[in-house]
Amino acid sequence: MALVGADPNDNEDLRARKALLVLISVLILPVSALWGALYLALGSPVGVVPLVYFGVLLGAIAVFSRTRDFPRLLLVSQIAILLAPTLSMIPLGGFVDSGGVGLWGILAPLGALVFSEVRSAARWYVAWLVVFLGSGIAGEVVGPIWPALPGWFTSTMLALNIAVGGTIVFTLLAVFASQRSDALAALRVEQEKAEDLLLNILPRSIADRLKAQTGPIADQFESASILFADVVDFTPWSERLAPSEVVGYLDHLFSHFDALAERYELEKIKTIGDCYMVAAGVPTPRTDHARALALMALDMLEAMRSNDELGHLGLELRAGINSGPVVAGVIGRKRFLYDLWGDVVNTASRMESYGAPGRIQITRPTYELLADEFECEPRGTITVKGKGEVEAWYLIGLRGGRRSAVKDRPRLSTLADRGRRS
Repeated sequence: MALVGADPNDNEDLRARKALLVLISVLILPVSALWGALYLALGSPVGVVPLVYFGVLLGAIAVFSRTRDFPRLLLVSQIAILLAPTLSMIPLGGFVDSGGVGLWGILAPLGALVFSEVRSAARWYVAWLVVFLGSGIAGEVVGPIWPALPGWFTSTMLALNIAVGGTIVFTLLAVFASQRSDALAALRVEQEKAEDLLLNILPRSIADRLKAQTGPIADQFESASILFADVVDFTPWSERLAPSEVVGYLDHLFSHFDALAERYELEKIKTIGDCYMVAAGVPTPRTDHARALALMALDMLEAMRSNDELGHLGLELRAGINSGPVVAGVIGRKRFLYDLWGDVVNTASRMESYGAPGRIQITRPTYELLADEFECEPRGTITVKGKGEVEAWYLIGLRGGRRSAVKDRPRLSTLADRGRRS
């Protein structure tokens, strides 16, 4: 029966509401037929009313199965259940002598509450109160029109109207609550997916602030470290590969870098082509920002020279790090981007582009933060576009030989070697 009036174009909510309305209507049909038969069996012409209701509702369901017009079926059902039982109270003799049959009319406002909206339900409730009280009072004044029904029958019908009607009401609300619970569970799943997507774009703290406020998000950080890393000669190397292979290599490489950033609790800012940008000390300040970023940079170079799939690509990485004050914030209203600005960021980018393949080039501010714990090789002064003369060092590794990114690392295959093999 749930398929009656179903339309392939219906959304999940409309499909569920159609099924629930048909279910309740089908449950009421045999009740109305039985009620009519009982009254007629005891000689009361009022039994015609529930039989007429039966015919009207059955016809409405039949029409609905062809037209799939949900609002019309709902309206006909509400009008029928509002008027048929409540008006029956007049010839039966009022509230008590009718066995409380008018209580069935409460299904009209409940139907509006479940299938429509609260404002509509309020109007239907007022209508039911008017019809119920009016019919009951009129029945007390003019009824019973026909010979009174036996007392035992009236008491039995009162009990049945309350019990069966209450069961229908409970079923309606129970199924509605179950559907609503399922819908809320599905909504929570979708919200979790949306939350995960948002956290893949923005840091959690920034995402929380973005949801809580409408103004721009901009912060000043007095001390942070920025790293830029670029795959050397990636463009000519990628021209020999299919697009899917190029994307696959970058995805594998940057996914490994993402895991490193997560391990050291750093913030990946963005990727631009084959360039990877990560920061330490934003959006959560930390005193060891330079150290954490240096360790990640060393691991990045180590991954490029390892014996796993990354190392076998035969690619080189060029990295640059700078430290100092930066401004961070969210730009745009669509496809949000958490980004950094300032001279420190620009200089970090220059350290990468003016560096050497397989090396990590750092500035003096970064060197001063790392010199006590890390081995650094002076490069001297280099001329940087837009910056003039800049002191630079190469980051070698931790002091004491625990890790070295350049020395004592066997190189698997150079880009040129890979090109010759290709």
